[in-house]
Amino acid sequence: MPIWVDADACPKVIKEVLYRAADREQMMVTLVANQSLSVPPSKFLRTLRVAAGFDVADNEIVQRAQSGDLVITADIPLAAEVMEKGAIALNPRGERYSVATIRERLTMRDFMDTMRASGVQTGGPPALNQRDRQQFANELDKWLQQQRK
Repeated sequence: MPIWVDADACPKVIKEVLYRAADREQMMVTLVANQSLSVPPSKFLRTLRVAAGFDVADNEIVQRAQSGDLVITADIPLAAEVMEKGAIALNPRGERYSVATIRERLTMRDFMDTMRASGVQTGGPPALNQRDRQQFANELDKWLQQQRK
């Protein structure tokens, strides 16, 4: 099963974890973005550049992802859509979305959008830290182990 990466917003350190995993596990990782990406030379890494525009990369991932694939994204609606197709969604902080958590996240996202639209300054998420990186690597390893069975 391949790994799809919503690469426009994926932190560099998470991409580097994925690059190493792709070669180690000999598993295809495709980074989808609306800009050119530079990746290390590997037959297991591929970039897919899409046209600029709202949700173009997300729509491409939804179209290509299949049941059992892993999708790396912090985009809640994208995660929900690929999960409907049977794919696994993991965010760059190492949270593996479930049916229960994705509904909660969508509700919170919509609430925060409403708050921002009314002029409330909500701020963004905290910076990615070492704990987040480790959590991501652990969840990625769990998924990779499941693929070996």
